[in-house]
Amino acid sequence: MKISVAIAAYNGESFILEQLASILNQLGEDDEVIVSTDPSKDNTLNVVKALAELDARVKPVEGEGKGLIRNFENAIEQCTGDVIFLSDQDDVWADDKVATVMPAFTERGADLVLHNCDVVDVFLKPVEGGENFFATHGSKPGFFQNFVKNSYMGCCMAFRKELVREFLPFPAKIPMHDQWIGLIAERCGAVIEFIDKPLLHYRRHGGNVSDTRHASLFKMFQWRWNVLNSLKTVKTPEKEVKQ
Repeated sequence: MKISVAIAAYNGESFILEQLASILNQLGEDDEVIVSTDPSKDNTLNVVKALAELDARVKPVEGEGKGLIRNFENAIEQCTGDVIFLSDQDDVWADDKVATVMPAFTERGADLVLHNCDVVDVFLKPVEGGENFFATHGSKPGFFQNFVKNSYMGCCMAFRKELVREFLPFPAKIPMHDQWIGLIAERCGAVIEFIDKPLLHYRRHGGNVSDTRHASLFKMFQWRWNVLNSLKTVKTPEKEVKQ
């Protein structure tokens, strides 16, 4: 199965090469990494283009500058693989991430996989308390569970390409793309597997584009109201995702 990795980049010059190295070390020669870069204030796009000249698996595309969700949509649309991994620009993949995730698709029939991650600081040192995502969020499958408290963090997610037609285009008012993907997968009867093993070093450095930890209760309620209204416009598929 061909693997695509979709990265949304923006002002990511400081960390993106380290992330790309951790990804490329695990991919085959026919796999690809799509890096959609929104107009940035640093040299992110030039850094990615320079790496692409050295490794043909890296495929830079230019984003339209419409924000994180549209940037990820642009990256996903360019993917040609059978399985698509989502990736942030500033984390580091564990050495066995691909080897651990792919059997869920090839051997156990999963449509979507979500794995655990360790939370680290800018230097990749574990945060105080040895925090990991599943433990702090009580992560588990289930539509209502993840509508109320989202477990579907994109950087820990991979899915079959057939699922893309169910969740794209992203609705205009959803708070984040990853919760939307997870909820649509739950709703359409996709086979979902949670892997408790941490397979990513999730880097917190104060500039994370997708960090929503300090959102107000009103904002959290508003986000879920927007998700609910967006879900009303989506028809439930009659067939399972897997072909």
